[in-house]
Amino acid sequence: MIKAERRYDMAVDVVTETTQYLTFKLEEEMFALEIAKVREVLDFTTTTKVPQTPDYMRGVINLRGSVVPVLDLRQKFGMARAEKTVNTCVIIVEVELDGEKVVMGAMADAVQEVLDLEASQIEPPPRIGTRLNIDFLKGMGKHNDQFIIILDIDRIFAGATAAASEDVEDQRLSA
Repeated sequence: MIKAERRYDMAVDVVTETTQYLTFKLEEEMFALEIAKVREVLDFTTTTKVPQTPDYMRGVINLRGSVVPVLDLRQKFGMARAEKTVNTCVIIVEVELDGEKVVMGAMADAVQEVLDLEASQIEPPPRIGTRLNIDFLKGMGKHNDQFIIILDIDRIFAGATAAASEDVEDQRLSA
């Protein structure tokens, strides 16, 4: 959601943007996705593991007759594998992959809330050095004295599907 505000102070137009984000937890960290990318949130259900996919690809689920891949975000980010709890859920997102819209699932420990964050509450991702890949970060939000890691879900899933394709190709070549 974008709100435009015009003030005519000294003939300068000021435009402020407010975007809504769905916040969720992975371990003790708070993450967020643009709400425009989110289709729905489901209780975690059993996934069907697909052979020769990376560990962070938990498998696929049946979503109203469609096969939807589910990615374990904890494992993708190098955290311990998520164990199912009463709060574990799958965030169904619509991502852009190779120019087409694809529905995928992202496993989270718990969904928190939908927040409105203004551009002034978001800082660019920190530069942590050259060895760490932060391309999947959109920024760091600030809300109630807490940082929220804002993710670029398109880049996360694009990287995951590319890595899965490379793993399958490597295994095929070594066979």
